Amino acid sequence: MTLEVLPATPDRWPDVVTVMGERGDPARCFCQYFRLRGKDWSDTSPAAKRDALSAQVASDRPPGVLATADGTPVGWCAVAPRSAYPRVIASPNWRGGDPDAWVVTCFVVPVGHRRQGLAGELLQGAIDFARTQGAAVLEACAVDLSYSGRVPSADLYRGPLSVYLEAGFTELSRTSPQWVLVSKTL
Repeated sequence: MTLEVLPATPDRWPDVVTVMGERGDPARCFCQYFRLRGKDWSDTSPAAKRDALSAQVASDRPPGVLATADGTPVGWCAVAPRSAYPRVIASPNWRGGDPDAWVVTCFVVPVGHRRQGLAGELLQGAIDFARTQGAAVLEACAVDLSYSGRVPSADLYRGPLSVYLEAGFTELSRTSPQWVLVSKTL
């Protein structure tokens, strides 16, 4: 299998749509949850969220990276400057981080491609992309799967803590046993 992780550029838009799917959280969100807050989020239709991501992909700076395996789209990771994410700026889960950092906000790996190490590959692609864009620090709010409670599968979009630690991130703080703010100097 040949795996490639590349920035989500306009020519890759059809692959982004394929990864987001037609139902489930990714198809309703289109990676806009951290870009919209409150009423803006709840009043925006899934079609409008899809259009917003399309515009972001068409912009000068891609909003994330896309993984393909032998040409088949298999994953997505959103990564952008903290300033692109109003919900991150306002969230207590992200307090204590670097205000100039870039952040990873979510992963999407469609059913059938999970449990194959794609999150780690996507994260490495996000690190490489952020570095080429001049980022000095990359942060994320990871999910600690080792804490004593059950983590709903819907919360895994942030990425498991183990994946970040394996990529050289360090823990900055915890706002709960489950949510861990992590950082990596690039």
